[in-house]
Amino acid sequence: MSNRRAIVLYMHVHQPFRIRHYTIFDAGRNHDYFNAPGGSRENNADIVRKVANKSYLPTNERLMRMIQHNPDFKLSLSITGTVLEQFEAYAPEVLKSFQDLVATGRVEIVGETYHHSLAFFYNRDEFEMQVQMHRDIVQRLFGVNTTSFRNTELSYNNDLAYWADKAGYKAILSEGWDPVLGWRSPNFLYRPAHSENIKLLTKNYKLSDDIAFRFSNRQWSEFPLTVDKFIDWTKNSWDQPLVNLFMDYETFGEHQWEDSGIFDFLEHLPKAWLATPEHTFMTVSEAASTFEPADTVDCPQTVTWADTERDLTAWLGNKMQQGAITSLYGLAQPLLQSNDLTLIEDWRKLQTSDHFYYMCTKYFTDGDVHAYFSPYESPYEAYIAFMNAYHDLKYRLTEKGIAV
Repeated sequence: MSNRRAIVLYMHVHQPFRIRHYTIFDAGRNHDYFNAPGGSRENNADIVRKVANKSYLPTNERLMRMIQHNPDFKLSLSITGTVLEQFEAYAPEVLKSFQDLVATGRVEIVGETYHHSLAFFYNRDEFEMQVQMHRDIVQRLFGVNTTSFRNTELSYNNDLAYWADKAGYKAILSEGWDPVLGWRSPNFLYRPAHSENIKLLTKNYKLSDDIAFRFSNRQWSEFPLTVDKFIDWTKNSWDQPLVNLFMDYETFGEHQWEDSGIFDFLEHLPKAWLATPEHTFMTVSEAASTFEPADTVDCPQTVTWADTERDLTAWLGNKMQQGAITSLYGLAQPLLQSNDLTLIEDWRKLQTSDHFYYMCTKYFTDGDVHAYFSPYESPYEAYIAFMNAYHDLKYRLTEKGIAV
């Protein structure tokens, strides 16, 4: 299959349990951090149902048609444990639509942390527990095992690849960031440094972001983006085997609205791509098994797919974020010692990276993106709600006689 070219379409599905307007007067009295009243900006049930109607259900309907009408069409997706919980509680029809897609045998589920956390960088035991929790819920709801891995927000470095290799994964995903790849193209398979068996797939961020971020931008010099134009762009790398298109699931219908034509673009892409006999689609694991690594990629620093810096500053760039996350992970030992499953689960929900993302104080385009996703009026409001919940966690521990 050395003469074949494959699009690897990978999409990420996630919703956090957003912290309600939790005040200092709630702390010590009301331990419910996540159930905001209906109609409020941070109500999780309302948000999930809204995104379901705008994005998940119409996207899944089109993906099913794409699978039925294009025998070579496949894709990979990751779904966090936190969004699966919310589908079960608030939108079971969405869960059923994802189960139907996976049941076709043409949709791979990629492994990750259950709580979409940054635990890998703070507590390796907790990270491994959340990965196992994610494996378990994927097995329970979909009946499949994960054979490839992505860490939260595509965060990646040599240490993570080494861990995933030892854990038995076939493939791992990262941003195809120029300072890391150097002269290399993201359109090849690679081997991570210091690994033995695992393969690395890197996101083609230009082509991916043309769809995910620029598609409906009328000021963009390439607007409007048509399927034919997009296929023409891929011909610039005709001698390279992969086109790795990685993006959020909510690209379709939520970030790029239906009236932009994004659904038609998605649905027409497979037929246009497959019109060339050498072209196909592959899942992440299939690509890792099919092609040989073109080179070894050394990435001692951490890269992500967020913001212009492509590092962890989206979540850890200011003192509020750093203090909040360090304080939270500082509770690990006494919390786990408590053996209180409700308390531990609340702690894990607070680990979800979105909470720290909402505290970001960057300016310009990156700041606009953070504000778009945040249910809070300001980063400081997000920080206050989080820290009030944190102090209540400490209070609940002291009630149990556990010193913190």
